[in-house]
Amino acid sequence: MRSSRRHPLLVPALLCAFAVLAARPTDATDDGAGERKGEDPGVSAQVARLYEDAAVATQRYEAGRREAEVQRAQAQRFEELLDRERREIAVLHGDLGRIARAQYRSGGGLPLTAQIVLANSPDELMRGQHVFSQATLAVDNTIDKSRRAEARLAADEVKATAAWQTLEKQNTELAGLKKDIEGKLEQARWQLQGEADASVAAGSCRGAVRLDQPQPGATSGWVTPVETYELSAGFGSGGSRWANRHTGQDFAAPIGTPVRAVGEGHVVKVSCGGAFGIEIVIEHAGGYYTQYAHLAAVTVDQGDRVAPGQWIGQSGTTGNSTGPHLHFEVRVTPELGSAVDPVPWLAARGVPLG
Repeated sequence: MRSSRRHPLLVPALLCAFAVLAARPTDATDDGAGERKGEDPGVSAQVARLYEDAAVATQRYEAGRREAEVQRAQAQRFEELLDRERREIAVLHGDLGRIARAQYRSGGGLPLTAQIVLANSPDELMRGQHVFSQATLAVDNTIDKSRRAEARLAADEVKATAAWQTLEKQNTELAGLKKDIEGKLEQARWQLQGEADASVAAGSCRGAVRLDQPQPGATSGWVTPVETYELSAGFGSGGSRWANRHTGQDFAAPIGTPVRAVGEGHVVKVSCGGAFGIEIVIEHAGGYYTQYAHLAAVTVDQGDRVAPGQWIGQSGTTGNSTGPHLHFEVRVTPELGSAVDPVPWLAARGVPLG
């Protein structure tokens, strides 16, 4: 499920940091015995799959919740209509009661013989009888019609209530499924992070894992490095954990969140160890480089060509990091110390951050 880039994740705003004098990261493609490519995706693929499952479960749950709201509103409308009909019938019954009481007090009205004697003409007598019959018929029809409407509305209300209750049951089941998937996802995230931490501690990353890429969408050539995020530490900000000013833009995102190449380019560096943990550097046209740091896994190798929006790794909290996030830099060289502010750089390429 694709989320707006402006929608914040329900995670704390987290800071990343690094020491300028940290040890130089070890090349991820070299474990002392040559290149390591095409690693078994294992838990990385599991996390990616669970992200997709969680998104589908959330979509189904939200669709069911919206449908339940529609059914609840419909049941409320039926109840309001039924109440109105009942009030109208109550008024009608009151009128009929007054008529009955008036007839009782008058002895049930004039006998037919008296009506004949007092009538000025046969026409007057017939008109009186006709008016009385029509009024009685109209009242009877109104009562019958109202009773039918009341029965129909009551039946509709029962149907609407039953449908709403069914949807509520389905939503409860979907909520349970969603919670179960999210629990498995959280467990898999930390398993993935544990593997990443072990690689960083050993100074030798496990190489690229090959994940199934999503269908490419239409892009303007540049995208955000993660699709759903909350901005945390910005370029140039200060902090006790940094030897100097912060050199990138942080994107708070849960462990395992797919990290994307912001534009077309080729991978010039994949490494692990040091302050940045697991990191990737990509060279783009125009002499710019982008860095993606504190990853939990990578899905590309040094030398690979990448397209805009292609998954190149998964976010994590390796290296000098206080919590799960992506540290993103834009540089004029591949190395630390040449960073420019990523926010206006992306905005100039049609990718405003918010």
